[in-house]
Amino acid sequence: MTRKRKKLIIITGLSGSGKTYTLHTLEDIGYYCIDNLPVDLVSTFLNLIDRTKAGINAIAIICDIREKRFLDNFQKTYENLKSRNLDMTLVFLEANNEVLLRRFSETRRPHPLGDETTLSSMIEKERKMLSPIRDIADQVIDTSDFNVHQLKSYIASIFAEGGEGAARFTINIISFGYKHGLPLDADIIMDVRFLPNPYFEKELKEKSGLDAKVADYVKSTEEYNEFFPRMKDMLEHLIPKYKREGKFYLNVAFGCTGGRHRSVVVGEEMLNFLTTKQYNTYISHRDINISA
Repeated sequence: MTRKRKKLIIITGLSGSGKTYTLHTLEDIGYYCIDNLPVDLVSTFLNLIDRTKAGINAIAIICDIREKRFLDNFQKTYENLKSRNLDMTLVFLEANNEVLLRRFSETRRPHPLGDETTLSSMIEKERKMLSPIRDIADQVIDTSDFNVHQLKSYIASIFAEGGEGAARFTINIISFGYKHGLPLDADIIMDVRFLPNPYFEKELKEKSGLDAKVADYVKSTEEYNEFFPRMKDMLEHLIPKYKREGKFYLNVAFGCTGGRHRSVVVGEEMLNFLTTKQYNTYISHRDINISA
């Protein structure tokens, strides 16, 4: 059996070009990530991974000019890594001088080449110093026209398949009761207290929304049948837009008074619908076991 090759992404490039955002994106999609690893320790780190059998098969590392010996050591290390059985990609990030100046001004972080010269001259000096590495890069990405969300989306579109499975967009559905407080991590909250309440039906009061009789009661109402198709349409419209902005998960909460009946039914029905649309969807009923 052929052994699966480890994926290794080495991220380098100009200071202020978005290397940290790129690394965070790769971490979100399942890569084991390290920032500012000395370049001559990359091989040592890979050897440790192999010896400990940690099961890490997708790795992303930033190596850049913050390390004093980066330029002296990079070429030799890179050639050694190419001789290993790795699926390796060298990514070089850059941006135009105007954008880099603005980013440094906004963050007020010092340039790694900090000395008595101007920021403009340090940017230009770094660009010249790194040009040999740029020339051998597998991916050269100009981030000048990207905001952080667009960069995240772009990086994910290139490398999502290489991660350890965390890349798939996930929707978390939450049912809750308003009397117990709002779920603080919700992106979308829908109040379904306008639906007729099974709590006031004697035979349904002690049951939950997971019971077929409670579900049938809620779904048979005019209010539900007017509301639910609109809610489905709204989520189908919004989900691609959230994905476009670089989100990897979306928390959708449905709330009723106690969190045991109506919100549970609506949440379960939305879970079923989104699953049929091939979305990676989970559900939690936060307050279903809290007595009235």
